[in-house]
Amino acid sequence: MKKPLAGYFPIFLLPTLLAFAMFFVVPFLMGIGLSFTDFTTVTDATWVGFANYIKAFTADNEFIHALGFTSLFTVVSIVTVNVFAFSLAVLLTRELKGVAIFRSIFFMPNLIGGIVLGYIWNLLINGVLSHFGMDITFKTQFGFWGLVILTNWQLIGYMMVIYIAGLQNIPNDLIEAAQIDGASPMTVLFKIKIPMVMPSITICTFLTLTNTFKMFDQNLALTAGAPEKTTEMLALNIYNAFYGRNMHWHGVGQAKAVVFFIIVAAIAFIQLKLTNQKEVEQ
Repeated sequence: MKKPLAGYFPIFLLPTLLAFAMFFVVPFLMGIGLSFTDFTTVTDATWVGFANYIKAFTADNEFIHALGFTSLFTVVSIVTVNVFAFSLAVLLTRELKGVAIFRSIFFMPNLIGGIVLGYIWNLLINGVLSHFGMDITFKTQFGFWGLVILTNWQLIGYMMVIYIAGLQNIPNDLIEAAQIDGASPMTVLFKIKIPMVMPSITICTFLTLTNTFKMFDQNLALTAGAPEKTTEMLALNIYNAFYGRNMHWHGVGQAKAVVFFIIVAAIAFIQLKLTNQKEVEQ
């Protein structure tokens, strides 16, 4: 008799588990341990307790400012990206000519790497501001809205595809029944379409939140934190703490990274719980 395929499941799973443990779990646990030490290498570490965590918040206000800047940027990006993406999805699920072409065009920016996007938008924005004798590092507001524009341009197409999939799963009979009962287009949108695509909203909100909160390469390429680190986001702040200062800041940079992980995990968990409750209610 042939052995059931389910019996081979542990054999096929083992290589993946070993790779996950070696390249994620072990480095992650080592990173947490090193955050409590003053180290130059992983074999040269001196225990300092919570000193690195205290120093991360009290040595200067850069980490706190980066946290505030990143939080504001994330909130604005979540709203703008999802509003525009959903609006495009509603528009491109109608029977219009060239819909497939427009979907592809809007999705293409998502295929470009973050560093490349950063430099492209740096050139575009500086090209406009140069006419007024300024560049993107002239004011913090320029850098902030430059990052928002870049993020929207990159993520809208990807989120749009997810929303389109959700909208196409809505039964036509449901919409037709509402229209026969006299429901206006806005009523259909807010009472039928949006509640029915709550799973898509959950996914898109989660993806936008995590992608924007941990953004690094676009921030580095577009502003590099200028002027005077006022547009420095959390990931870039951690990078600069680890590589931009002397070796005694390695532990502080590692402590910031642990705090960063906890913040992202907590916010993502809360967001998923809230939006999942909305799905159940609907």
